[in-house]
Amino acid sequence: MKIVFLSVAELELVSAIQYYEEKEVGLGLRFYAEIKSTLNRILTYSQAWRMLSLNTRRCRTKVFPYGVIYEIRTDEILIIAVAHLHRKPEYWKSRLN
Repeated sequence: MKIVFLSVAELELVSAIQYYEEKEVGLGLRFYAEIKSTLNRILTYSQAWRMLSLNTRRCRTKVFPYGVIYEIRTDEILIIAVAHLHRKPEYWKSRLN
C-alpha cells in the first residue's frame, strides 16, 4: 500500500517543517522524522488509530502536538491533513468528499 497526500496536506507538512526549523535549527528535521515514523505506523497498523468519522482516522505523533488525518482506500492511504492538535480541530472536514 502506498501513501498519497492531498496537496493541502503536503503544504501543511512543509509549512510545519519550516516553522520548526525557524524556531531552532534541526527541529524541522526532527519534526519531519516524527511524521515519517507516524506514517510508518499508519502503514503497519492502518486500522488501529482513532476513528474521526466513518472513513477517517487520526494517528497522533509521539513528540509534537500533531495528528495525521487519513483515509484507507483500496490501494492507498490518503493523507487528508497534517493537523496541529491545538488549533481548529475539525478544519479538515471540508476536504472530505
